[in-house]
Amino acid sequence: MAQNQEVSQHTLDKLSAALESGTFVDVRRMLNGLSPADIAHLIESSPPRFRHVLWQLVDAEREGEVLGELGDDLQAQFLGAMNAEEVVQLTERLEDDDIADILQQLPGHVMREVLTVMDHQDRARLERVMHYPEDVAGGLMNTDTITIRAALTLDVVLRYLRRHSEIPKMTDNLIVVNRADKYIGLLPLRTLLVSDPATSVREMMVTDIDPIDVNTPDTDVARLFERNDWVSAPVVDSNGTLLGRITIDDVVDVIREDADRSLMSMAGLDEDADTFAPFIRAAPRRAIWLGINLITAFIAASVINLFQGTIEKVVALAVLMPIVASMGGIAGTQTLTLVVRGIAMGQVGKSNQAWLINRELQIGLMNGLLWAAVVAAAASLWFDDWQIGGIIAAAMVINLMTAALVGAVLPLFMTRIRIDPALAGGVVLTTVTDVVGFVSFLGLATVFYG
Repeated sequence: MAQNQEVSQHTLDKLSAALESGTFVDVRRMLNGLSPADIAHLIESSPPRFRHVLWQLVDAEREGEVLGELGDDLQAQFLGAMNAEEVVQLTERLEDDDIADILQQLPGHVMREVLTVMDHQDRARLERVMHYPEDVAGGLMNTDTITIRAALTLDVVLRYLRRHSEIPKMTDNLIVVNRADKYIGLLPLRTLLVSDPATSVREMMVTDIDPIDVNTPDTDVARLFERNDWVSAPVVDSNGTLLGRITIDDVVDVIREDADRSLMSMAGLDEDADTFAPFIRAAPRRAIWLGINLITAFIAASVINLFQGTIEKVVALAVLMPIVASMGGIAGTQTLTLVVRGIAMGQVGKSNQAWLINRELQIGLMNGLLWAAVVAAAASLWFDDWQIGGIIAAAMVINLMTAALVGAVLPLFMTRIRIDPALAGGVVLTTVTDVVGFVSFLGLATVFYG
């Protein structure tokens, strides 16, 4: 991976130098010698002033594949400069799900115009995919399936395949259906190639692999592929009628997008955020999240203000306050991250939630007692006051227990009300641990120091 990144960066540096010098012939040659994914990576890694130049230098027959690899923002920018005929030509060599993703970046009236320009067969096939949201199995599927009947012999199937000039990519199974196109089973190509040609499909097909329902969420589809090591899987409607298939390359995109979403959501950013977007577009998105965090900071500050008199009497409290809040925030983040990951992987459910919460409380208590003793001894020696050591120890145990409870319960609750815990969980958790840490520490200090 590191070597590939170095190669990409080296190529990007060479292209940048060539662009600066105006030697566009060299740029075109270097650019079109790369794979579509590498071209897209280089475009996304370039400053805005170079992007449109690089896009214009991409060979016309490769534009569709490159566009399919770009993020939504860049797709929308490049598509915005095209008419309907150009979009149709650009998507000719793409799979149905990739075309659907691209068309969804267009305004509604432009999308309808593009569909009108397409021939009837392509339009009907594409509309079948676009009928479903992009985050369910129907939005991921391709319609490029090879189907066979169970009554055929393997010899007939082999002769049927030889009539094709090529078979769809990622084809590891032939899909067995009845005359009503209802899914029956799968015939693995490896079985077809090594079995007696006189044997029937019915004898050799696999019937213990369930198809994927068309409305299955994409995250569940990704788990099924991961758990079963699938390369492709059939997609059916509620009646069992075959609609298409999903391939591993689309599932990898789902996994990557989910990982990007979780990572970027923790900072309040869009998963499609452009690294090199102009500041005028990037700044407002960040400003909103900073404003939300500012509100939570004022909440914590208002709690501290309630104990202003106590802090004025015992200055050491102001020095030690951040320790209690920080330890609670870190412990809560550990629990929150663990639970969010478990939810994302489908490991956390109603049957084990109570056990998980109880386990996290035990961990919070154990770590609270351990580090409370350490901090209490350090604070007592630092300020020559054993009473303040006892106060901060008690506050730390309270806050770490609270952090463990909130860190475990919060993502479960947010998932239940259909809010992404990675998006708002960190902010809520930090606010709670800050407030509880300050209230417990300063409240106990007020009781003892009056």
